[in-house]
Amino acid sequence: MNQFLELGGYRRATVIAFVYSVIIGASFYAAYEVRFDFLVPEPYQAQRLHYLWLVIGLKVLALILARQLGSMVSYFGITDLLRMLWAISLSGVALFVVRLFSSPVFVLPRGVLLVDYLLCMAGLCAVRLGTRLFRERISQGEKGSQAVVRVAIVGADDVGASLASEFLNHPRRGLRPVVFFDDDTSKHGKLIHGVAVVGPPDQLARRAKQVGVDKVVIALPSTPVRRIREIVQYANDAGLKVEMLPLFEELASSRMPAGRLRPVEVQDLLGRETVNLDSASIRKLIGDRVVLVTGAGGSIGAELCRQIAALNPKRLLMLDQAEGSLFLIEQEINELGLGATALPLIGDVLDHDRMEYIFSRYRPEVVFHAAAHKHVFLMERQPSEAISNNVLGTRQIARISSAHNVGTFVLISTDKAVNPTGVMGATKRLAEIQIMAIQAMQPAGGTHFIAVRFGNVLGSSGSVIPIFKRQIANGGPVTVTHPDVSRYFMTIPEAVGLVLQSSVLGRGGEIFVLDMGQPVKIVDLARQMIVLSGLKPDEDIEIKFTGLKPGEKLFEEFQHRTEEYQATQHPRIMRFVSQATFSESGILELEQQLYRLETNELKRMLQQLVPEYTAHVE
Repeated sequence: MNQFLELGGYRRATVIAFVYSVIIGASFYAAYEVRFDFLVPEPYQAQRLHYLWLVIGLKVLALILARQLGSMVSYFGITDLLRMLWAISLSGVALFVVRLFSSPVFVLPRGVLLVDYLLCMAGLCAVRLGTRLFRERISQGEKGSQAVVRVAIVGADDVGASLASEFLNHPRRGLRPVVFFDDDTSKHGKLIHGVAVVGPPDQLARRAKQVGVDKVVIALPSTPVRRIREIVQYANDAGLKVEMLPLFEELASSRMPAGRLRPVEVQDLLGRETVNLDSASIRKLIGDRVVLVTGAGGSIGAELCRQIAALNPKRLLMLDQAEGSLFLIEQEINELGLGATALPLIGDVLDHDRMEYIFSRYRPEVVFHAAAHKHVFLMERQPSEAISNNVLGTRQIARISSAHNVGTFVLISTDKAVNPTGVMGATKRLAEIQIMAIQAMQPAGGTHFIAVRFGNVLGSSGSVIPIFKRQIANGGPVTVTHPDVSRYFMTIPEAVGLVLQSSVLGRGGEIFVLDMGQPVKIVDLARQMIVLSGLKPDEDIEIKFTGLKPGEKLFEEFQHRTEEYQATQHPRIMRFVSQATFSESGILELEQQLYRLETNELKRMLQQLVPEYTAHVE
């Protein structure tokens, strides 16, 4: 059978034609037997032999016209079935018409024509289905050597049914669906591809034990995050490993192929519901314009590039000083088929001549300034670098943007800029103050300067999640600074989508704060990640408290007391107008003393420029 499936070109077509001819001939011959109760009169025995070759030739010709000799025999679906039905029906009608108008020269019993039609279709379909079955469940199954994993699928709609069919048709994957769970009560007790829908996911622990489930697969790409959390908890209670299909946004962005299972990540449990964006307004801001993203190789910068590239800009300028990170995002944009307008640019935002050249040469109309040093503890020990990059770099890019009449300048800020206790937050706050001062000097029709604050993003290079993953993989302990420390979390795509929405809402001089939802205790996050790894907190993996580091806070805040709140048209975006004072002379003095003063002295100077900053001085 394998040799037959591997034949190519004319040899395969010849073999298929021969097989089809045998089936057609056998069906025609058997039709007489059925019509005459297996006692065919002698005249009709001669008649069926006389017309046998005519019937075979006519039906094979119809199958050729239906392109059934050129199709892959073992790939048989609805399209091939309809084509085969068309071919056999056409030849059957042709035989009936010939009989009707050529009698008594060509006389075939009508019953023979009907039985022949049914037998022929059944025989051809049986051969095609048989070869498909051999390919999917026998030939491929022989190649697989792993033990069979019994799977419970949560979600009995089209997605879950397709997944079950995939598992059944490809046994070498080693996954066998044994039960469905679904919230829709009308499906309970029904069979899908022979697999029973036994009840809602709430019954997972009890039912899974009854049928011997080894793993749970969540096939609910658009279900609310809250429900995903509940289902994962049911599986955890049953001690079962959980995987899931990609979410719709992952499929749309090609970050995950359809049908590929992946482990449930903590991002799936901490994320929020889908954000509704004013896509038309965002496309109007970005579409057919030159857009510059600084820090394009970072977590936020890279996602900005992905989403902006999909909005059809005239040109996307991707700027970063790290060539390795820039290369990766360039390759990703190219693989998404969006590389025609994307241009990677190596450069440091502190390099005045390079920045002037880029703005003069490419004329960006919208700037997203994501380049920054963001690691709290690193910047606490090296304030000169935080000030240089976050403050002076922002000032330079903002001034050049103003000089070149950029339409919109968006500073990516952080919630750590509110009442900062660390150098990183203080420098980002000073960056905000600077662009507000530059905005105040803009003429009518000048650049609109805005800042957007948000908290931690899930999966970024500085997030605790990669740290926890590494610690769990190493057997622990998982280190948490304090039992009560909490943070706000967003997914990177969600944060960037709201940044783009904020850039549409901004008129200049505002600070936008993204709704971060409810804060999450870091110790709870650590426990959840340990459970998702199939381990038990405090038993398999120790959780160790290390104490807050200099510059870290127990919790983050949304706004400073001097900031005035204003509503926006979007429920997930808040607008604040800052009343902070700006000292140009203080910035200049700080710049002059940057590499002359010690760490504590730099922190004191920074505190003079950002009065709400509580410096950690040793």
